[in-house]
Amino acid sequence: MALPAQTQAKYWAMAAALFLVLLWYLGDVILPFVLGSAIAYFLDPLADRLEAMGLSRAAATTIISLGAALIFAIAALAIVPVLVAQAAALVDTLPSLFANLKHFLGQKFPRLMDEDSATSQALIELGARLRDYGGALLGTLLSSALGVINVLMLLVIVPVVAFYMLLDWDRMVAAIDSMLPRDHAPAIRQLAREIDRTLASFVRGMGTVCLILGTYYALALAAVGLNFGLVVGAIAGLLTFIPYVGALIGGGLAIGLALFQFWGGGEMVDGETVVQATNWLRIALVAGIFVIGQVVEGNFLTPKLVGESVGLHPVWLLFALSAFGTLFGFVGMLVAVPVAAAIGVVVRFFYARYRQGALYRGESGAGEGEGADNGGSGPDA
Repeated sequence: MALPAQTQAKYWAMAAALFLVLLWYLGDVILPFVLGSAIAYFLDPLADRLEAMGLSRAAATTIISLGAALIFAIAALAIVPVLVAQAAALVDTLPSLFANLKHFLGQKFPRLMDEDSATSQALIELGARLRDYGGALLGTLLSSALGVINVLMLLVIVPVVAFYMLLDWDRMVAAIDSMLPRDHAPAIRQLAREIDRTLASFVRGMGTVCLILGTYYALALAAVGLNFGLVVGAIAGLLTFIPYVGALIGGGLAIGLALFQFWGGGEMVDGETVVQATNWLRIALVAGIFVIGQVVEGNFLTPKLVGESVGLHPVWLLFALSAFGTLFGFVGMLVAVPVAAAIGVVVRFFYARYRQGALYRGESGAGEGEGADNGGSGPDA
């Protein structure tokens, strides 16, 4: 005999509350395991393809692990130090950027930029605050990575967890399936398939898009000679998973730096003023890099790698990242997208059930035609 619906709801609510409590108290402890599981989930399709080619699961996992270790070593030795150095230099350059902006506005709008004007004081204060906050943020990130999170633990535990999770992924899925309550197993499997499809389309697809665009932006900006091009490209690539945000922030930052670097002006050389012309070609190239990136992403990368809409609205993503990041810190931001995808799938599932139920249709069956016309689809989440 099945448990009453009220009792089942109570048990599921208790399980959800237990998950949130564990996330709250064990955030830093479970971080390596969350990262390792995410890596294993991301690489599982590749392991399945290698198995289909005739390799054993152990051989496929070993090959993938060795390749990932090689890529990580190259990145750690050649890319990460450059990104850190450029990020630190960019923070130090912010006051100069605002000083140049103040000088430019002072030439064009002298009354607006009078020394005692509110606009002038605001720009001076904003430049100082950005430098202070940027330096503090960079220092906090570095100290957190070196102290609280413990890089050594991450470097040791994450690869081990990812290796064993990837090795036993199919067996773990089968074990979890065997523990499902029999009355609800079909519905849970359906929800799990929808969640997996959403995550596979969004996380794996958008992760690949972010990597491709970040590499393209970084290399292209560095090729045209833009200072801090690598770090700007990395920022734009990381933010690409939120539609338009990566292009707006990365493009605005890159064009601002290009205007600062390539805008003409007077410079004292050996006691003489040398006037340099504005390099409009370099500025146009920087802007064109982001235009090309958006065209390629919107017409080729996202349709090919992500596919059709997976039901994750940008506003819902921003809310999930903000809420989970505020409540659970860095670990919360890592699990925000999977949890948001799961909640969206569950909401659409129950919404479809509601459209088929007596509460929506009424005792006389009114509204059946309307439900058929709308296809029973739920709101984006």
